[in-house]
Amino acid sequence: MVEITLNGLKKSLPALLSVRELVDQLGYDRRRVAVEVNQEVVPSARHQEHQLQPGDAVEIVTLVGGGSQEMESPPDKRLVIGNFTFHSRLITGTGKYANYELMRDCLAASDCEVTTVAVRRERLVDKQGRSILDYLDLARYTILPNTAGCFSAEDAMRHARLARELLANLGNPGADWVKLECLGDPRTLLPDPVATLQATEQLVKEGFQVLVYTSDDPIMARRLKAAGAASVMPAGSPIGSGQGVLNPNNIRIILEYLKDGDPNYPVIVDAGVGTASDVTVAMELGCDGVLLNTGIAHAQDPLRMAWAMKYACESGRLAYLAGRIPKKLYAQASSPMEGRIEAAK
Repeated sequence: MVEITLNGLKKSLPALLSVRELVDQLGYDRRRVAVEVNQEVVPSARHQEHQLQPGDAVEIVTLVGGGSQEMESPPDKRLVIGNFTFHSRLITGTGKYANYELMRDCLAASDCEVTTVAVRRERLVDKQGRSILDYLDLARYTILPNTAGCFSAEDAMRHARLARELLANLGNPGADWVKLECLGDPRTLLPDPVATLQATEQLVKEGFQVLVYTSDDPIMARRLKAAGAASVMPAGSPIGSGQGVLNPNNIRIILEYLKDGDPNYPVIVDAGVGTASDVTVAMELGCDGVLLNTGIAHAQDPLRMAWAMKYACESGRLAYLAGRIPKKLYAQASSPMEGRIEAAK
C-alpha cells in the first residue's frame, strides 16, 4: 500500500498511480478539477505522466457556488384590486409626454395593464385634433380615470361620474372604478384628508371601486380602508417631485395596519417616483404595486426608463417575496470555509 495525503486526509493507494489515474479512480471529471502535488500545480496535460510518490500531499479542488437553471421567475399570485385582477403590478399615467406616439410606446415598454387618464376637456383633443383615445389600445389596457387637479370633494365626484359615463360608452371595464385625488394645496399637491374621506364615502355608496391617493399617514389610511376604499395609495413623496419613498417607516406601518387580518388588501405607492430604484424600494417594503407617471415621461430617455421601471417593479417584488438577509455588523464569508487548501507550513 502507498500512503499519501489527499485533501488533508491520509489515504492508502493500492499501488503507485499517476495523477490521472487517481482522478479517474475517485470518479472526478478531469475537466472540472485542478490538482496540486506538494504545493505545485500539476497542469492537466501532465496528469498522465506525473507519478505520485509515497508521502505526497495532493490537493484536488473544483469550483463551488450557487445558481439555478430556472429561466422563468417563480410563480406569484396576481394583483387583485376590487373586481379587477392583473399580472403587472406597475400602473402608469398618460400625462406629460412629448407626444402621443411616445406615450403609446412607453406604455407598451412598461408592460402595464392599467393606465390612468385625467378627465379634461383639453385632454380629449390636442392642437392637431388628435384624441388620446386614438393612442390607447382599449382592448389591452384597463383605463383608470383620475380626478387629478380637483381641490374639493364635489369636483372630484363630478369628474368621477363623468369618467364613468365616458368609459361605459367606450365599453372599457375602467368605468367601474376611479383613482380619487382631492388636493388641498396647489404648491405641494398634498391631499385634503377631510375632502378625500368625504368623497371616498360618497363614491363607494354610488358603486365606485375607489383607489384613494392619500398621504403616508397610517391613521388616515386606516380610515379610508374603513370607508370602503378598494385600495389605499399612499404617496412616496409629493407628486412629480422624484424624491422616492421619503418615509419608509410610515409605509411599513400602513402595510401592517391595512393588511392585519386582510393580507391581500392592495396598498399601492402613488407619487414621487423618480427612477427605477424608487420603485424597487417600494416593492421591497411589501407594497402591492406602484403608480407613476412623471418618472417615465420626464426622463431624459422615457422609453428606456419605461423598461427600467418594468424590471424594477418585478425585481422589487421578487426580492420582497424572497426575503432579504438580515443586516449584520460584521462580515460573514460567502464562500464555504470547508474544503480550503491547507496553508503552507
